[in-house]
Amino acid sequence: MINSFPEGPEDPQQLMSMPSGQEATARPTLLRPAVKHERAVVDSLLSSGRVRERHDRIGEQLAELARCLRPHDALSGPRLDTAVSELTGGTDPSLYGTWAWYPWSGRLVHVLPREQFQRVRTDRNRDKITDDQQRGLLSRRIGVIGLSVGNSAALTCAMEGVAGSFRLADFDTLTLSNLNRLRAGVHDLGLPKTVLCARQMFEIDPYLDIELWTEGLTQDNVGSFFDAPDRPLDLLVEECDTPWVKTAAREHARRLRVPVVMDANDRGLLDVERFDLEPDRPLFHGRDGDLTAEEVRRLAPADALAHLLRICDETQLSPAMKDALGRIGHTLSSWPQLASGVMLGGALVTDTARRILLGAPVASGRYYVDLEELVGAGAVAADGLVPAGAAL
Repeated sequence: MINSFPEGPEDPQQLMSMPSGQEATARPTLLRPAVKHERAVVDSLLSSGRVRERHDRIGEQLAELARCLRPHDALSGPRLDTAVSELTGGTDPSLYGTWAWYPWSGRLVHVLPREQFQRVRTDRNRDKITDDQQRGLLSRRIGVIGLSVGNSAALTCAMEGVAGSFRLADFDTLTLSNLNRLRAGVHDLGLPKTVLCARQMFEIDPYLDIELWTEGLTQDNVGSFFDAPDRPLDLLVEECDTPWVKTAAREHARRLRVPVVMDANDRGLLDVERFDLEPDRPLFHGRDGDLTAEEVRRLAPADALAHLLRICDETQLSPAMKDALGRIGHTLSSWPQLASGVMLGGALVTDTARRILLGAPVASGRYYVDLEELVGAGAVAADGLVPAGAAL
């Protein structure tokens, strides 16, 4: 039901007996070469034939770290060497930092220790995100339910350093038709979407803390997804299609005062519910008619669809989505979604999540970033001129 991926190396014997490829774990194993028995595991991996690529750029990372910490100095040559030696305390770079073993790709990658790694990886965030803000964000935990738009949101949050801990929930596996909007390859077909997303995130930052809920959220486990007193959620990104899950997740989020952000993947609709500030706020801004999750679960399929359309405000749907409604199950297999919309949704969710977690004023409500209205025919460019070809 849940796979928690804490930090620390596997038992050496267990690690060497683990299968590689799609059936392997969804997290890297972290091994410190300065620790004798962990260095022995690295040596065993290298001699086992399982390592397809040994990627060691620790020297370049240390040089980049030195320059990040001393941007006012033009570090090069002996001065750079001295700065690096000061950072490592004279430790041989080959024994410094961490080796991250990615069994699904056969890659063994040498990276800086956690804090230094995060400092360099997020250096170009400064000062759109200050150092103090970045450290605060990396201490936060975000839950993501539904991993199509949710995949883009989780990856963008990981890239930007918005949270260092995640819970990912989805029951589905990757299929060929998902590749129009998910950043994945044909070699990933059949993978659980949770595993796919976790692997992609760990390849960005091997120090992340990620828990997987490969069954999605059910009546049996939805409570435990939220109710972890020592590991509470700071924010929820809800991107699933199941009406019951959408409602149940918000019931728990409201009870625990967790803010909820959702991108509807149509007309750039971003939905924000600040249950952290408004614990009595009606779910879906009151559009659900106060239906409970249990009442939603018992709805007939046609009523469930009508309920979903009320939640999304059918009158505000794009013309293409309105046209699709009557054709799903006839000439269309499911809801139409585009990669550009999913990527935009990931950006909108991440930007909003960051500002909420940093305490910026973000009000509950619905916000549209409709690119067809903002860019192109009928739009006014920033210079005040009507774009060429636009209707006058």
